[in-house]
This record gives sequence, C-alpha cells and structure tokens, in this order.
Amino acid sequence: MKYEYKFEKVDLKSGLIEAKPKQEYHDIIDQHAQDGWRFVQIFAPSTISYGRASYFELIFERATV
Repeated sequence: MKYEYKFEKVDLKSGLIEAKPKQEYHDIIDQHAQDGWRFVQIFAPSTISYGRASYFELIFERATV
C-alpha cells in the first residue's frame, strides 16, 4: 500500500510566557479527517530564542488508490 502525506503549517503567536496557535488546530485536524486524511503527528522545530518553536506542522497521511 502506498501513502501520500500532507503538511499543514500552524504559526504561533508568542507571548511573554507561552506561545499560542494562530489557528485552532483541532478544527484543522477535524476538517482533514472529513477529507480522508489521518492525523499522524505534530512536529514543532526549535527555531526561535529559548528553544521555542515559532510554528508547528500537523502531519497527515492517507492511502493512495
């Protein structure tokens, strides 16, 4: 079986103590599930000061026909 993958970038807005997603990631996951994608993982690279990520990526997969 072969799979295709999709990556959805979600930017974070940084505050002094925490960073919050600019989009509601639960809604993004639900929408992709309705379109046949399976949520696989959240990937958050350390890209700004103090080891915080400035974004994360939602990774989805689905079987190809």
